[in-house]
Amino acid sequence: MSTRRASSRQAASASRVNEQQITDLLARLQQILPEIHSRCRRPSDKVSASRVLQETCSYIRSLQREVGDLSDRLSCLLTTNDVESDEAAVIRSLLMRD
Repeated sequence: MSTRRASSRQAASASRVNEQQITDLLARLQQILPEIHSRCRRPSDKVSASRVLQETCSYIRSLQREVGDLSDRLSCLLTTNDVESDEAAVIRSLLMRD
């Protein structure tokens, strides 16, 4: 029974994320988020974890809106009959890429 508890504790501690990992992940997010990255000129500039997570959510929502808008535009372009237009050529070239 104690062996089972010990292995259970080991598995639980292995799946936990430690503070350093959280700090590293927040630093990575801070580097890729345009809003925060532009505000923090030096690596010593600190932004709260809460702010980084809020900006991450906001950025993801804006990307989702952008994808939706692009999808709508693509649908409109695909429904037009002008298959020889410049836009149709761009779409064909993008769709042919790997």
